[in-house]
Amino acid sequence: MILVFGGTTEGRKAVEVLEVAGKPFYYSTKTGAQSLVLHSGIAVDGAKDSDAMRQFCCNHDIRLLIDAAHPFAVRLHETVAEVAATLHLPVIRYERSYPPHTDDMTWCSDYSDAICQLENAGINSLLMLTGVQTLGPLKPFWERHNCWCRILDRNASLQLAMDQGFPKSRLVFYEEENTAALIQQLSPQAILTKESGLSGGFMEKVVAAKAAGIKVFVIERPKIHLQVSISSFQIVFGPFGLRRAVEQILPKFFPLKSGLTTGTCATAAVKAAVLALQGEEEEAVWVQLPNGESVLVDIESVGKGEATVVKDFSDDPDVTRGCRITARVESSPVQGCGIRFLQGEGVGRVTLPGLGVAVGEPAINPVPRQMITAAVRELTKEDMDITLSVEKGRELAKRTFNERVGVVDGISIIGTSGIVVPLSNDAFIESIGRELQVARAIGCDSIGLASGKRGEEALLALEPELRVIHYGNFIGAALQKASRLGFRRVVLGIMIGKAVKLAEGHLDTHSHKVTMNKDFLAEVATAIGIPDAAAKIEGVTMARELWDIMPPTFFKQIQALCLHHCRKVFPSGSLDIQLVKNE
Repeated sequence: MILVFGGTTEGRKAVEVLEVAGKPFYYSTKTGAQSLVLHSGIAVDGAKDSDAMRQFCCNHDIRLLIDAAHPFAVRLHETVAEVAATLHLPVIRYERSYPPHTDDMTWCSDYSDAICQLENAGINSLLMLTGVQTLGPLKPFWERHNCWCRILDRNASLQLAMDQGFPKSRLVFYEEENTAALIQQLSPQAILTKESGLSGGFMEKVVAAKAAGIKVFVIERPKIHLQVSISSFQIVFGPFGLRRAVEQILPKFFPLKSGLTTGTCATAAVKAAVLALQGEEEEAVWVQLPNGESVLVDIESVGKGEATVVKDFSDDPDVTRGCRITARVESSPVQGCGIRFLQGEGVGRVTLPGLGVAVGEPAINPVPRQMITAAVRELTKEDMDITLSVEKGRELAKRTFNERVGVVDGISIIGTSGIVVPLSNDAFIESIGRELQVARAIGCDSIGLASGKRGEEALLALEPELRVIHYGNFIGAALQKASRLGFRRVVLGIMIGKAVKLAEGHLDTHSHKVTMNKDFLAEVATAIGIPDAAAKIEGVTMARELWDIMPPTFFKQIQALCLHHCRKVFPSGSLDIQLVKNE
C-alpha cells in the first residue's frame, strides 16, 4: 500500500498518476480541504505526529511513502523522514521546480531575517502573500507597519487571522490571477512572498510586482534533507518521474512498465559525454523532457567524451529494448557550425523528404535534436560534433518501417514526448503519420492504405504506381492523418474480417477491442432481402467464410457501410473502399 502526503498541486498530480493503476492507496491532507475525486484512492485527513504516522503505516501495511506536501511543511517532512527510517520504508519526494535566484529580489533565510531586511530597506507598507500561517512569525513587523495579508476565503483562515490579532480591515481574499490588480489597488512599497516554486504561483506574484515597480522580498524555501536518514530515497519532478520511481520500488503496482524513448536515452548519453569531456564522470544525469519535467537517467559506461546508455524500455513492443546507445562528442573543426549531428554505426540516414530532417542527415528526429541541443548548451557554448551509435542498429532496423520512409542503414532516434506509455499504440500510429508525411513531401496526392502486406499487394495489382501505407488496425487514425495532410484521394484496402467490424462503426479493429458481430451481419443481410440470412451467418466461425455463402449484394452493402463510417474522419476528397479476398 502507498501513503501520499498532499494537499498541493503535486499531491493532485500524484493522485492522477496512481489512479491509473486502479489499485488502492491512501491520500493524506492536513485539513481535508483539497477537493479531489478519488476512485481507487482513499482520503485521510488530520495532522499526524510520529507515533500516529508510524501506527497508521503499520496498521495499513504501507510499503511506500510519497511526500508531495508543501515545501514549507517542515514538520511533516521531518516526521516522514523519522517514520521512514524507523520502519525502513522507501520515500519518494515529489519536488517542485524553482526559478533561479536573481539579484533583483531580496532573499531572506527565514521570517526573522525577512523582518530585519524589511526594516533595513525602510519598508512601511507591505503586501504579505505568504499565507495566514505566517502571521504569527511576522507579527513583530505587521504590528508596527502598514500591512495587508492575502488569505484564502474560508472560515478557518479568517478565524486564524483573528486569533493572531491581525486587523480584519487589512485582510484581502485570494482570487485567481488577481495579484496585479491587488497591487494596483493597495499601492504597497513591496510584496513579501515565499519561494513556493512554479506550481505555487511564485512567478505570477514576482511579475506583477516588477510590473508595478515595487520591491520583492522572498523567504527562501527550507532545505529538506530526507535522504540523510532514509536508505531508499528518490526525488522526482513530475508525473512521469513519479511513475518510474513507483515502478522501481513496487514493480507490481502498475500493470505495465513505462519507458524512455531513444531520444531521451540519446540525450542522456550526450550530456554524460560532454560532462566527461569536462572532467566529470557521472553515473546518472538529469534530462529535461519536452514538457519541462526532468528525469534521472542511468549511465552504463562513461569515458572522456563518450558515454553509453542502455535503452530504458516499456512493456510496449519495442525493437530497441535493452540496446545500447552510445554518444561521442568532440569539438568541431568547423568554426561557427554550432552543433553538428554525425551518423554513427546503427543509426539510419535519411534519403527521402518529409521527416523534418534534411536528406543525407542522420535519422535523429527534430524533438531529440532539440533535447540534445538544449542539454549541450547548458554545459558549453562551443561548436560540437555529436556522433550517435546504436548497438545492432542495422539488424533492428529490418524490424521497423524505416525503409518505407526512406531511412537506411539503421534505426531512427525518435520520440516526441521523451517517454513511452505502455499499450498506448502511439509508436505505431506515429509511424503511420511519418509515412504519410513522406508521401506528401514527395508530391503524392493519392495514397493507398492497407492493413498489411496482402492488402498492399492487392491494391498494387489494381494500381501499380500507388504508394501504400500499412494501418494495422488503426483505420480511423490513418484516415484522420491523411485528411489533415491534405490527400485528395485515398484507396483503402480492407479484408473482410476487418471490414465487418468497420461496417458496424469500429474505426479501431483490434481483436482485443471488437469481434465479429453475427447479429449485426444478419441484420444487414436481412435488410437487403437475402433469404435465411440469420441461419446462414449463425454457422460462420470466421469472416472469410462469408465469401462462400453471401451474394455480391451483401459485400456491396458492407462496402457502403465502411465508406459511411470512414467519411466521419475523412470528410472530403475521393475515398475508395476495396474489399480484399484472402487469395
